[in-house]
Amino acid sequence: DMNEVSNFLKGSNKGCADNSLNYPPYTPKILDEVMYSKTLCMDAKQVWGNHYDVHSLYGYSMVLATEKALKQVFGSNRTLMLTRSSFPGVGKYSGHWLGDNGANWNDIKWAIPGMLEFGFFSTPYLFLPQDPAFYGADSVLVKSSKHYLKIRYTLLPYLYTLFYKAHTTGETVVRPLMHEFYSDSATWDVDRQFLWGKHLLITPVLDPGLDRVSAYIPDAVWYDYETVRIFSTLHQFRRNPMGLIVALDDNNQAAGELFWDDGESRETVENGNYIHYQFSFDNGRLNLQVTKAGYKDPNNLKFDNITIMGVPSLPSSVSVTHIPSGLITQLPNSTFYHDEVKQVLFLSKLDLSLGESYIVEWEMINEELHRFDCYPEEGADEAKCKARGCLWKESNNAEVPWCYYPSDYGYTVTTTSETSTGMTLDITRNMKYRSSGRPDSPDANNLRVQIWYHTSDMLQFKIWDPTTERFEVPVPLSVPSTPEADENKRLYKVSVTQNPFGIQVVRKSTGTKIWDSAVPGFTFSDLFIQVSTQLSSNFVYGFGETEHTTYKHDLNYHTWGMFAKDQPPGYKMNCYGVHPFYMGLENTADAHGVLLLNSNAMGEKYIHINTDSKSKLIGRPVLPAYWSLGFQLCRYGYANDSEIAELYSDMKAAGIPYDVQYADIDYMERQLDFVVDSQFEGLPRLVDKMRGEGMRFIFILDPAISGNETDYKAFSRGIEADVFIKWPSHLSKEIVWGKVWPDYPNVIVDEGLDWDTQVELYRAFTAFPDFFRTQTAAWWKQEIKDFYDEMKFDGLWIDMNEPASFVHGTVGGNCLGNPLLENPPYMPPLESKHMGLKHKTLCMNSEQILSNGKAVSHYDVHNLYGWSHTKPTFDALLEVTGKRGIVVTRSTYPTSGKWAGHWLGDNNSSWDQLYKSIIGMMEFSLFGISYTGADICGFFNKAEYEMCLRWMQLGAFYPYSRNHNGKGNPRQDPVAWDDRFTEASRDVLNIRYTLLPYLYLLMFEAHTKGSTVVRPVLHEFVKDKATWDIHKQFLWGPALLITPALDPGVTVVEGYLPDARWYDYHTARDVGKRATKLSMDTPLEHINLHVRGGYILPWQKPENNTFYSRKNPMGLIVALSDSGTAEGSVFWDDGEGIGDKVVHNALDPADHLNLGVVRVWGAGTVQITGATLTDKDGGTHSLNVEHDTNTEVRSVFKFSLFMMVF
Repeated sequence: DMNEVSNFLKGSNKGCADNSLNYPPYTPKILDEVMYSKTLCMDAKQVWGNHYDVHSLYGYSMVLATEKALKQVFGSNRTLMLTRSSFPGVGKYSGHWLGDNGANWNDIKWAIPGMLEFGFFSTPYLFLPQDPAFYGADSVLVKSSKHYLKIRYTLLPYLYTLFYKAHTTGETVVRPLMHEFYSDSATWDVDRQFLWGKHLLITPVLDPGLDRVSAYIPDAVWYDYETVRIFSTLHQFRRNPMGLIVALDDNNQAAGELFWDDGESRETVENGNYIHYQFSFDNGRLNLQVTKAGYKDPNNLKFDNITIMGVPSLPSSVSVTHIPSGLITQLPNSTFYHDEVKQVLFLSKLDLSLGESYIVEWEMINEELHRFDCYPEEGADEAKCKARGCLWKESNNAEVPWCYYPSDYGYTVTTTSETSTGMTLDITRNMKYRSSGRPDSPDANNLRVQIWYHTSDMLQFKIWDPTTERFEVPVPLSVPSTPEADENKRLYKVSVTQNPFGIQVVRKSTGTKIWDSAVPGFTFSDLFIQVSTQLSSNFVYGFGETEHTTYKHDLNYHTWGMFAKDQPPGYKMNCYGVHPFYMGLENTADAHGVLLLNSNAMGEKYIHINTDSKSKLIGRPVLPAYWSLGFQLCRYGYANDSEIAELYSDMKAAGIPYDVQYADIDYMERQLDFVVDSQFEGLPRLVDKMRGEGMRFIFILDPAISGNETDYKAFSRGIEADVFIKWPSHLSKEIVWGKVWPDYPNVIVDEGLDWDTQVELYRAFTAFPDFFRTQTAAWWKQEIKDFYDEMKFDGLWIDMNEPASFVHGTVGGNCLGNPLLENPPYMPPLESKHMGLKHKTLCMNSEQILSNGKAVSHYDVHNLYGWSHTKPTFDALLEVTGKRGIVVTRSTYPTSGKWAGHWLGDNNSSWDQLYKSIIGMMEFSLFGISYTGADICGFFNKAEYEMCLRWMQLGAFYPYSRNHNGKGNPRQDPVAWDDRFTEASRDVLNIRYTLLPYLYLLMFEAHTKGSTVVRPVLHEFVKDKATWDIHKQFLWGPALLITPALDPGVTVVEGYLPDARWYDYHTARDVGKRATKLSMDTPLEHINLHVRGGYILPWQKPENNTFYSRKNPMGLIVALSDSGTAEGSVFWDDGEGIGDKVVHNALDPADHLNLGVVRVWGAGTVQITGATLTDKDGGTHSLNVEHDTNTEVRSVFKFSLFMMVF
């Protein structure tokens, strides 16, 4: 106390000298307007200086001395210090009381702003003294004091946790409403209410004679604390059982945390001697997750009571799961009580040990949200519903199914056999209900279920009718030959419910149900299979290929169809490929994946506890040739080879990095594969010239082969080898003819006619190769080889392989055979589904022959056509060219990424396609296809200047970076605009080329480890839930964050910087922000890029193409972490060799590089005068150093050394 410093004399007993310290030229409006009033003379001497300079630090200096004294007296125990005088920094050691206030109403009002202000000053421990007992034991004051002090003591664990947060993160304890509701301007001047932390709003009476008080209630769900009886607290509260108050918000969610230690030892946080819990509630599930268990409470404290506010009804059951043992305990009904009026659920006698993790969950009966649709077709009514044995009940929510399954609809387990490696079950349909109501597809009454525990983190289950031979998807997967028999090694536990039959898969470490099909509605019939599950959370990603508007799916009654189709991206339009895979992100920040390897007559599912195991199952992504990471140009509509030559010349003159030129179907005579048009007769020479200058060339090939030619070897040799798709022999011996791009001979196409008329008059009959047949691959390779002998190429682009046709089913439209396959009893929500499955493709009754000789219908393998086309193309490319190259395919299926990349289809030149392309790339990363990108500037319609430039900036960071547009639209390549556009394109592509060694490393790691190249921010920062919804930023690997401008006219873009050290790529400066949204300047020529501290990125000086840039020295960007460390790696080879064997230190001498400039970011301001390099033999080499201390962030070490080993 009295440490301002206070003095009952003015200055001293001798007064103060007349000088400029005691009487400065200007004296503020202070007490008595004299500097030394009630304190010392300003010229008094202290060790820190004149009292004039350090007067305001007197209390601070006394606090420091007192802290040292307390440490000596109390040793390792914490104690309490309070100081009257304070200064910034005092709060680290001491609390503060608000001084010698008056016993009046005005001072009680002043106390709240005082506390809030000292919250700003980082001094959270404050109090106002007064003794209530003076007024008598029966006084209202004493009774009220006891009541509210009991509440205080009840909530002390919460208050203690707030002090822990203040101590470790700098958060405030007492805080104004505006800190939590800053977007609500009504809170900005509220100073008669305050919060404890985020969750407790305190509204005191501050004026005499009142029994009601006016208060502001911010926009959130609030509960009246005193109308809910929580639990009593007596003496020695630290020995009493713990409790939790769970107050649910609008989304029926809640979160919180608890800090607990011995309450008095020093540095328990720093030494890890504490318990920390993270609490979360969602969807009837309360997680008590221990994040630190470094302290054992001597009183063996338990969580005994939990009160949940905002529960509308009594749960049917409550269970407690202990983590990690997985032991589940069902609570007796006597231990939980529900107050229907107050909507509060009370749980008691829980006996949960402090320091251990648990999940408390209950089954909430919200009947509407538990309905599973029994009539997904259109036109449902009550009669049709009940004819299926289902229930009918209308709802005010139009999205809720009115026709839904009874609770026991489905199958019942009849026999079970379990081993250490899996289970086998027989299940029987519940015959009290009718068949599913599709007479042409009756339900199977008896089914077999097989469950395999493949690995510690992957299991599979398969359901089939053992009495009938069924088609199974002929896609080989990498399943281990020996299952995981050790229960202790498995990360999951599998259980089966009997009635209705369902499978539940639980993550042992958290108790989360990652798969739960124990719900009504499982249906299994010849042409209709339905499996329903309850999800582990609302965070679901994946399912393709279709355009999604967010990366995280909106699960509010949305349905997406999956069926391969020649369909440009559009909302809820089924597109080119099929990927029945999703990633589920659990509320505990764990993730799992589910692959439904599905076909029309069987259901087979692979569940991955860790999403990395999915890449093992479907195979690692292909390693593309180094040059294929360069920028690429294509256009549908080149008139002749001279136009391509002119473009190439202009790009070289502009100095824009550029590696690959394409030719679309324009180069073909009448769009015939392998036949060069007369307008492109100079193309072989041009290709040779460009390749001689380090460029590469890629040609397009479609699968459809014209059948109307008199001398066309591709067709005649295909007929001879019997490679084309035909009708089943009992229907016809003929080819199933379609029409695609090839024209009839000797016709002049009138492009002014409508499309259907052009197809009818000009398009030739085309045959579709059956790539499942063993002989087709040999035929395809021979055609590619003959074409290569005529004109060299380095990669192949395969298109139209859904397969696409410009007629529906076949020429004439008459599909032979069973009409049910064209229009099955249930049609998913597909584009033009009223036209049937044959719309824009082949008849479903077309016959294909698998490699084992088994005949199957196109209905079974339609979604696999592009998949079957890809590997033969990849194999042919490697064998014909002798180099790695790249194949880019439009239609894909799981495992396609082993052989090819993928572009996101014929997109539109519109702003929305920029951000949707990010979502598409991130989804294809999930699908195991790393080499992806969209057509930069869009394929359809005219590109707009600003949009195209912003797209060039974004596209510079696509793994597959290609500018491509459609016929009839103006050019949109970088040299088609103006000098400003050209320069901006060159600048951003130079950045791409600078970082190509890093991108190539990421491709190598994807190929060898199954990691992702383009990845969502959440993949690196999954503990940060703020990242779970981000889809307008993305990462290259772990270290480069890309934040593009995606909207017209913007000069500022908002991005999220996760909790790490980040450097601005353009300036190399530490931005000094983390775990926050940041507004970033983004003028038209700029894209925001940030490098993550702790990582080392290899780089090279860019050149016009990679042939030359690969010859430059290899530099490193060393971005230091907070601790001054960084790590990274590099992969280097000849860039195009074939083979998966990785041989270290075995480079061909021609591929050896010098190590060039190493840039160290974040090196500080202390001048670095020298550096050495130690080689593999222990020899040291002095290096030239340039250190820019003005920037405080960057050092540049320049040296040259022949590099043999990294």
